[in-house]
Amino acid sequence: MNFLDIGNNKLSLKATLLIMLAIYIFSIACRMIWVYQFGGIDTFMWNSELMINTNDGYFFAEGARDILANDYSDMRSPTYSLVSQVTAFFVKILPFSLETVILYMPAYLSSLIIIPIVFIGRTLGNSYLGFIAALIGSIVWSYYNRTMVGYYDTDMLNIVFPMFILLGFIQTIIYKNIKFLLVSLIFILGYSEWYTASYSLILALVVSFMLYLLFKNRKEKENFLYFSMLLIALANIFIWIKILILIGLYVAFYRYKEKLLNYVLYIFTLSLLVAIFTGSLNPILNNLRLYFFREAMAIDIENLQLHYFSVTQTVREAGKIPFEVFANRISGSEISFFISIIGYLLLIIRYPIMLLGIPMLGLGFLASSSGLRFTVYAVPIMALGFAYMLLLLGTILEKQIDNKLVKPLSIIIGVTLFLYPNIEHIIGYKVPTVFKKDEVHVLTELKKKASKDDYILTWWDYGYPLRFYTNMNTLVDGGLHSGDLNFPISFLLMNNQIAGANMARLDVEYTKKGGGSIIKNILQDYNMSNPNRFLESLSSLEFSLPKKTNDIYLYLPDRMLSIFPTVNLFSNLNLLTGKRKKQAFFYQTQYFKDNGTIVNLGNGVLFYKSNGKVKVGKNLVNLNKLITTEYTKDGKLNVKSKTFDPFSDLSLIYMKNYNRFILLDKKMLNSLFIQLYVLENYNQTLYEPVILTPFAKVFKLKI
Repeated sequence: MNFLDIGNNKLSLKATLLIMLAIYIFSIACRMIWVYQFGGIDTFMWNSELMINTNDGYFFAEGARDILANDYSDMRSPTYSLVSQVTAFFVKILPFSLETVILYMPAYLSSLIIIPIVFIGRTLGNSYLGFIAALIGSIVWSYYNRTMVGYYDTDMLNIVFPMFILLGFIQTIIYKNIKFLLVSLIFILGYSEWYTASYSLILALVVSFMLYLLFKNRKEKENFLYFSMLLIALANIFIWIKILILIGLYVAFYRYKEKLLNYVLYIFTLSLLVAIFTGSLNPILNNLRLYFFREAMAIDIENLQLHYFSVTQTVREAGKIPFEVFANRISGSEISFFISIIGYLLLIIRYPIMLLGIPMLGLGFLASSSGLRFTVYAVPIMALGFAYMLLLLGTILEKQIDNKLVKPLSIIIGVTLFLYPNIEHIIGYKVPTVFKKDEVHVLTELKKKASKDDYILTWWDYGYPLRFYTNMNTLVDGGLHSGDLNFPISFLLMNNQIAGANMARLDVEYTKKGGGSIIKNILQDYNMSNPNRFLESLSSLEFSLPKKTNDIYLYLPDRMLSIFPTVNLFSNLNLLTGKRKKQAFFYQTQYFKDNGTIVNLGNGVLFYKSNGKVKVGKNLVNLNKLITTEYTKDGKLNVKSKTFDPFSDLSLIYMKNYNRFILLDKKMLNSLFIQLYVLENYNQTLYEPVILTPFAKVFKLKI
């Protein structure tokens, strides 16, 4: 295998740390490009700081906020989360606000990925292997996307943890010293606390480590002590008990090594039983159900089975992606991807221990069929493959040309060509903040008017930010959005105002009661077996509602219009059969051309002003109404309506201030969201306007 030799270039620890610092600064600097692009733009600022750009981040921010306020009264607030606890710790020790800390934490923590990558190269005997891989791996497309400034989520350390685990395993095997296993054990425990869905990857890494040791030397007794300690780390028992057991085994190994190894098989057997009987395999089944079963979820209610629409049917993260996107996210380009693949295969041949990286590579490759979110796991492994290929080609060229400048020059060119598409992506990846300043202003004003015990209802995408800014209760959010929970919210937004009001009150009161499926409990209490008939009955003002316990507010943001058809999917189905009902028609656009007599709305949709007809594809039909909305100078909404054909199903809304047209059928036109938000046409016996702005509107339920 001499042709695969890239030489031993193990720099001193001091030189290694200095180069690592330079790469770390480079990684952070690339992430600051987004700050340069968005910093100072008033609409993205709150409390004199840029807001974050991921919805889920507000979940952990809420926990940190409550920890800092010493408020542990809300069971929904993740004050127990390690992410929230670390965040609160940083806020306490640093002279920065919570908003500043959650904004920049992802950049500084995610860039720590360079440490295990560099030390893996150094452990294999070539520091430059680690340097190159760390330089390119720290900013690759998908890793940047999920760790950029503002992407405050578990992703900021979700790849750092397993890479440290991998580093510890590699060093344990190469240096044959249990102290390096402690690195893996520490990061296994930390990863388990940091990210609840980490177990499957941890288990895969542990199993690959065990198999490698058994294949290499199955008779070595120390291996079974390693296995025992790893099984304890995997066991589903209280973390402090794990730590005490692991410390005990580690100390016993150093003090009573020979005696301990005589009983190592008994220790291993006991550890295996503890891991099995504490249900350590359960998380794997839950992850498989979440990401690989996308059909409508069925909920068994005694002899009744209700079918709901699953969120994973609409989430791109959990869907198939084109190969080009797959390759770009892992390596920045298809060419770099193939070079990295070949490089990793050759790296395994030269250093078989790199087989331990296959679990991460395999999880990353799941993205080709199971969703783009997984690609990030393959990034550091593929970066090592690309770095090895560059060093190998440079070494071969140096020998062929017999010039010492050839190798560094070829490496510089290769690294530059790799970095270019990734930095180009970073510059073009202009992700806006989750909310804009005007939207947050609405929420902070609502916080002054409402009680902490009140409920604010909206689509699940906005659940976490609403809890953070209003401190009110929500029913759905980024963690609670199963089909049965989303159905009531979708139903109340998409149906008439009476049905929406009744469903809102039922949803809140039955959520507070708890005890399983909301729809199931409602059907049982109302002595109804047919859920579809029950839903029809909600359109009556005479419907008997449970006693009111808390006030309910509806949050209706302008941004919801962009996902309106998706929201409709969750309630537009027959609960008994799971079959979708007739699809409602909804088309909106801000890109149109008005030539005076005809408005071209794009996608084959034309509006003829003179006769009130609209052409959709090849079909020419009459409009029911043309509705125009416009805000006056004093902020009041003025709505004008012109009827063309009262028997037509289609109407056209022109939202003048938004430069937006909406073509929709009667079902959509009569929906609660369109009537309350777009037209401000609300039933005064059911709703009371609280905050009315062009960006978001809040109504209070009167019943």
